[in-house]
Formats: sequence, C-alpha cells, structure tokens
Amino acid sequence: MTYEKLLFANSNGVATLTLNRPDKLNSFDRQMSLEVIDALDACAADATVRAVLITGSGRAFSAGQDLAEAIAPGTKIEDILTTQYNPIVRRIRELKKPVIAAVNGVAAGAGANIAFACDLALAAESANFIQSFINIGLIPDSGGTFTLPRLVGMQRAFGQMILAPKVSAKDAEAQGMIWKCVAGGELMNEANLLAQKLAVMPTKAIALTKEALNRSLTNSLTEQLDVENELQTIAGRSHDYSEGVKAFLEKRRPVYTGE
Repeated sequence: MTYEKLLFANSNGVATLTLNRPDKLNSFDRQMSLEVIDALDACAADATVRAVLITGSGRAFSAGQDLAEAIAPGTKIEDILTTQYNPIVRRIRELKKPVIAAVNGVAAGAGANIAFACDLALAAESANFIQSFINIGLIPDSGGTFTLPRLVGMQRAFGQMILAPKVSAKDAEAQGMIWKCVAGGELMNEANLLAQKLAVMPTKAIALTKEALNRSLTNSLTEQLDVENELQTIAGRSHDYSEGVKAFLEKRRPVYTGE
C-alpha cells in the first residue's frame, strides 16, 4: 500500500510509523487511520521487523480526531471507533513485538490514548497530554478508559477526563503515564536507541511478556499463575532461550533471532 498521510520506514529491525498531517497537527482522518492499520499489519507479517516506533511529524504527536471529518454528513461516531481507533489499539496491544511511542508534541484525545496503548512511551519535555473529549461533550475512547486508570489510578484518571487539564511530559512521567520524559532535541535519538535495543532482544520473550500482561488485566492470581506456566513453557522451548543460556555459560553476548 502506498501511504499519503503516513511515513513508513524499516531499518535494522525497527519499523518507524510517522503520522504525517503536520498542517492538521496529525489529527486522524479516515485515510490516515487506515494507513496506520495497514502499516501495523505489515509490521506483524514482516519477520524482519522486531520493534515498532510511532511518532508524529511537525510540532504534534496527534491532536486526536479530525473534527471536520467527524461532523461531515453521513459520518457516525460509532463507525469511526469501529473501523479506525479500535482496530489501531487492538493491533498495538496484540502485536507480538514491542511498540514505542515517541511523543514529540501535543497528544490530545485519541492521540494521547494511542500513545498510552503502546508498550513504552517517551515524550519530549515540550509535549503534553490532554483528555480533550469532555470539551466537546464526548467520553474518552481509543482505550483511554481502560489504560489511563491502570496507569495513574481511578481518581487521577477521572480528574483528567472530566477537567481536561494539560499534563506536561514531566508530570506524565511522575504520574506513571509514560516511561520517560526527555529533552526535546534528544527525543528521536533516545527513542531510536531504545527501539534498536529492543530489536536485538529475544522478541518471542517480549511478545509472551506482553501477552501475559494483557491477560493479567482480567485474571485472578491463580489464573495468572497458570498463564505464566503456559507462556514460560513456550519461552523455554524457544531458540532465544537456548541461545541466552548458552551465551551466559560461554560468557559472551547472546545473538537473538526472535525465535
């Protein structure tokens, strides 16, 4: 697929998806959403991709939904969720590879919640996060009501959703909303270094860890212990486990293949 509103690059095991509507603060319209879905599917199918990095072009990560498109005649909010945002969030969470968000500027509404759906989020000091839905009479979507309270707790999540404050990247790090706040000029360098590090790690173990965390959200302790047993059995039969143990015993750096 040829992308018009998304930049896609694949280098050294890292696929970089850059939201590319800078004149609209990378707000999502239908075309860009479908291009992101297609790119995530391509990453899932490509064994050479072992980590995914999502960022935005220009001065924003994403301002959320393109409201001009949302209110166009014949457009239904439920269709936007069903065909655009829900598939994006599901693909990020189900992708058997780590997904990093590099938040370079404002992340509002769905833009913020897509960043929170990623496995690790880094943000420039100048970036901020805002649950802007209430300002137009909507509820948070794109998984926000699921992810945000698990990141910051119920009261902070409710406060952000109802009062819609701008949360700075520094405060977002302090509250546990993101992995790390970095100097703006260092964001992409740090994000790329992190993605490159993940790309040479044991990808299967990362995928199984991600699956275990996903499943833990609805499990009891007893059920989760069974999940750990199930997934550890798979990990213990992997090439990367054998290589990791062998490298440890031989006192050398392991060479993981993601298998």
